[in-house]
Amino acid sequence: MLKNLIRYLKNIRSFLNFPEKARLKKEILTFSSSTQKADRFELDIKDNWYISEKTSVTNFDRHYVYHTSWAARCIQKISPELHIDISSSLFFCGIVSAFCKIDFYDYRPPELVLDNLSCKKIDLTNLDFPDNSIKSLSCMHTIEHIGLGRYGEPLDYDGDIKALQELKRVTAPDGNLLIVVPVGKKSKIIFNAHRIYHPSLLIKYFDGFDLLEFSLIPENASDGGLIIDPGEKLIQTQSYACGCYWFKKH
Repeated sequence: MLKNLIRYLKNIRSFLNFPEKARLKKEILTFSSSTQKADRFELDIKDNWYISEKTSVTNFDRHYVYHTSWAARCIQKISPELHIDISSSLFFCGIVSAFCKIDFYDYRPPELVLDNLSCKKIDLTNLDFPDNSIKSLSCMHTIEHIGLGRYGEPLDYDGDIKALQELKRVTAPDGNLLIVVPVGKKSKIIFNAHRIYHPSLLIKYFDGFDLLEFSLIPENASDGGLIIDPGEKLIQTQSYACGCYWFKKH
């Protein structure tokens, strides 16, 4: 998300730059004169949003592309009749709803309308579900924000712990729980954006659960894509990586 914002601001800055505006005008004139067919679209130099993405490779948000791909594969393996998601990526919920019924819950529910997908409001620190009731549950790239006030929720240093306790409470015995958080060599809070966890710290909170899989999305592409069971040596080189946990309740 931050990379996209930075890219957008750079594009705005380049457009306001006079040489860039001159280049834009030249390119539009060249483009418009390159064909005799001018009947399909109206083209006016005032209608523009000049974007330059002339890179050798396509950039993408490593956390969100990889973790949603990981989670979709997990759901395919679990193959539940119904999956419950709490405040994860809407891209994940929207795509997975193509092959699995999903109920999506958020502190600020979106107006998203798709078959097999329903969106409802909920407070993650006080889930409105009975104990041991959900067989397939996910909460991804969300826990790290709870209690920091970023989304209008009350400030609470232990907000993440309260949310985790609720997720653990409502997961059914033998049920699956997918958790994704930022991870790194040091557990820290970047106020008011997020928390970063050492991978072993999060595991300590999950008494009563077995860890079926831990996958790491490293910060840098040179370290790989989605790495299952990374060693501590690699973890110690990470400041803001992404950890994907697949837990099963006893």
